[in-house]
Amino acid sequence: MIERYTLPEMKAVWSEENKFRKWLDVEIYACEALAELGQVPPAALAEIKEKANFDVQRIAEIEAVTNHDIIAFTTNVAEYVGEAGKYIHLGLTSSDVLDTAMAVLMKEAGRYLLVRLEKLKEALLEKAVEHRNTVMIGRTHGIHAEPITFGLKMLLWVDEVERCIQRMERAVEIISVGKISGAVGTYANINPRVEAHVCARLGLAPAKVSTQVLQRDRHAEYLTTIAVIGSSLDKFATELRSLQRTDILEVEEQFKKGQKGSSAMPHKRNPITGERISGLARLLRGNALAAMENVALWNERDISHSSVERVIVPDSTITLDYMLAKLTDIITNLQVYPENMLKNIDRTHGLIFSQRVLLALVEEKGLTRERAYELVQRNAMQSWRTGESFRSLLLKDGDVASLLTPQEVDELFDYNYHLKNVDLIYSRFGL
Repeated sequence: MIERYTLPEMKAVWSEENKFRKWLDVEIYACEALAELGQVPPAALAEIKEKANFDVQRIAEIEAVTNHDIIAFTTNVAEYVGEAGKYIHLGLTSSDVLDTAMAVLMKEAGRYLLVRLEKLKEALLEKAVEHRNTVMIGRTHGIHAEPITFGLKMLLWVDEVERCIQRMERAVEIISVGKISGAVGTYANINPRVEAHVCARLGLAPAKVSTQVLQRDRHAEYLTTIAVIGSSLDKFATELRSLQRTDILEVEEQFKKGQKGSSAMPHKRNPITGERISGLARLLRGNALAAMENVALWNERDISHSSVERVIVPDSTITLDYMLAKLTDIITNLQVYPENMLKNIDRTHGLIFSQRVLLALVEEKGLTRERAYELVQRNAMQSWRTGESFRSLLLKDGDVASLLTPQEVDELFDYNYHLKNVDLIYSRFGL
C-alpha cells in the first residue's frame, strides 16, 4: 500500500533542510561503515551520531567564502561535532554525497508522483464506470465518425495512466542507485564496503561501476519519463478543452460559485485549469531536453550537469505533482452533458451510419464495394449540402430502396450496433 502524501510534502522534498539532512545521512552512514572497518574510533562515531547537525543559514555564510557547497556543509557539521568531525567525509569526494543524496530525493519524489498517478487513475475509473453507456460521437481528424461512449474515452485514459505508472516505477528503480567510490570511481581511498553499507541504509543499490559521478542517462530517463507523463496529461486536458468549446459543450470544467471567467465578458466559463496543464507540459518537455544534454560529460565526469539539475529536477517533480493534482480535480468534478452529446450526434443527420449502410450493401446485398460506395456517398453528400436526413434520402433513392427495406434501414441506424463490444472492452479492466 503506497503511503498517502500531499502537495506541500512534495515541495518539502526539495527544501534546503531536507537536502542537507540527506547529505548528513550519507556522511553518518559512511562513518558507521568506517567504524566497522576500524578507521573511525567507536567513541568518535558515538560523538558524531549524537552531535552531528547543521544550520542552513550558517552553511550559506560559509559557502559565500569557500564557493563550495560540500565544504561549507562539512565545515558547519564539524562545528557541531568538534574534534570527532575530522572523521566526517573521510575518503569521500563531493559527488559521493551529492549524487547519492540526490538519488534518495528523486526516489522520494517519484513515490509522491506514483501516489498522484494512482489517484488520477481512480478518478478516471469512476467516470468510466459512471458513463459506460453514455453515448457520444467518436471523432477522427476532428470530424464526426461513429458512436462511442464517454466511458470508453475515460477507459482509454485509464489504460494510458497505467502505462504512466509503469514508466514511473521503472524511472524510480533506475534512479535508486548510489555511489561511494571516490574521486574517479576506483575506491582508491574508500573501501567498497562503505558504499554497500551507505546504500543499504538509504534503500539504494550500489552502482556497478561509476566515475566520480553517477552517469546521467539515469537522470535523463527519470526526467523524460516525467515529460512523457506530462504529455499524456496535456493530451487529456486538450481533449477536455476541445469538448468544452461552446459549439460542442459535451463536458465542462467545474465553475465554482464566485469564479470569474473574463475581466471583460461576464458570461465566459473558460477551461483555464486544462490550459494551465497543457502549458506546464511544455515546461516538462523542455526540462527533459536539458536532462538529455546532461548525459554527455567530459571524460564521463564534469559538473556541467549540476547547475542544470538544481533547477530541472525539483521543478519537474513539483510541476508534475501539481499537474496531477489539478487534473484529478478536473476529472472528479467534471460536468458531463449527455444531452448535448446526443444533440451533437444528430447534427450530421444520420451520416455517421454511412459505413453500416455501405457494409450492408456489400456483405448482405452483393454489390461491389465501388458501386455500394457510390450509392452511399451520393446520398451522404446531398445530406451534407441540404441538411436533409440521410436516412430519408436513402429511402427515396430508387437504387438503394430496391435493395434495402425501410425496416432494414432502421436497423442500420441503431446506436447499439456500434456499442455491442463495449462490455468486452470493459472486461479487460475487470469491470
